[in-house]
Amino acid sequence: MGSCFSRDDESTARRRPSKRIANHSAAPAGSSRWARIRSSRKEDGLIREQALAAAILFQQQMQNGGATQFDRSSSLRYPSVKEKKNQALPRSSSSRARSLTDPLLQPHQLVNQDINLENLETSHFVLVHGGGFGAWCWYKTIALLEEDGYKVTAVDLTGSGIHSFDTNHITSLSQYVKPLTDFLEKLAEGEKVVLVGHDFGGACISYAMELFPSKVSKAIFIAATMLIDGQSALDMFSEAESNELMQRAQVFQYANGNNQPPTAIDFDKSLLKDLLFNQTPTKDVALASVSMRPIPFAPVLEKLSFSETKHGVVRRFFIKALEDNAIPIAVQERMINRSPPEQVFNLKGADHSPFFSKPQALHKLLVEVSKIP
Repeated sequence: MGSCFSRDDESTARRRPSKRIANHSAAPAGSSRWARIRSSRKEDGLIREQALAAAILFQQQMQNGGATQFDRSSSLRYPSVKEKKNQALPRSSSSRARSLTDPLLQPHQLVNQDINLENLETSHFVLVHGGGFGAWCWYKTIALLEEDGYKVTAVDLTGSGIHSFDTNHITSLSQYVKPLTDFLEKLAEGEKVVLVGHDFGGACISYAMELFPSKVSKAIFIAATMLIDGQSALDMFSEAESNELMQRAQVFQYANGNNQPPTAIDFDKSLLKDLLFNQTPTKDVALASVSMRPIPFAPVLEKLSFSETKHGVVRRFFIKALEDNAIPIAVQERMINRSPPEQVFNLKGADHSPFFSKPQALHKLLVEVSKIP
């Protein structure tokens, strides 16, 4: 991604004198300092006028019993119940256009207002990112869940996010998911969580379900690898139709030499948007492009072992992303048909990263699943 203006354009703009300054008898020829001062004063005047207009509008709003609403930013975070009671001022009045794929919803549209967390088996979500991602990708989901009173933990798997380990040196799935299994192991006796896995994070939460079935209330797979006993993530993808975009986007790394198997998979940054973020806002694509890390290859090859008495007793739910180019809908449906979960939900307009492209709709589904008795 380049700048909107080249350095030559920028330099030319700086050299161009203001017409008013050029004709001003007191101003030195070619000086732009006075122009900047007048421009600054003009901007200050506009800001004062806007502030006065906002104050008048707010005063009218209060006189009308709060009927008038300020336009709000699509990136706002709704306050908690306690904050709502004390909140008098309106929130962001940004004029930025709202997302057409996931428009801003009012609180009563976003989730049902009868959420009683005390009646839930657990109100603790544990979010597990997909291959190449990190805990950072859940920032919208974390905000929305916390504002509804839920407890949220987003983990960085080994070599992901801000975890400092070299991805090329990960040799097993157990090593890759260790931050997750360490967290679950430390949970208090009787404490349960809702595990949420995205992409390859589906295989990771399945691995954890086999180890700690009594600590997992529900498992939610979001366009994720929902595997069966004896299957690897590579097996699942190998059965699918050829995904030309995925093949072109993958860049294999060979830390042990070109004559040895790959150690990690990276992505061609120029194809990231088409593959993973075809419905995602531009600023989130930019965030991902500087935050994603290579995917360790060994865990993708590893076949998982599940038992009916452990992994099999955890309630599973699947959320399909209908505009997913990385795990196409046909692949998602094949996994669902092979090992049917308790319920399946559809996210219209969602690409492979619904936490970016459809955050409010995804939030609504997560809350809905948490409330299922």
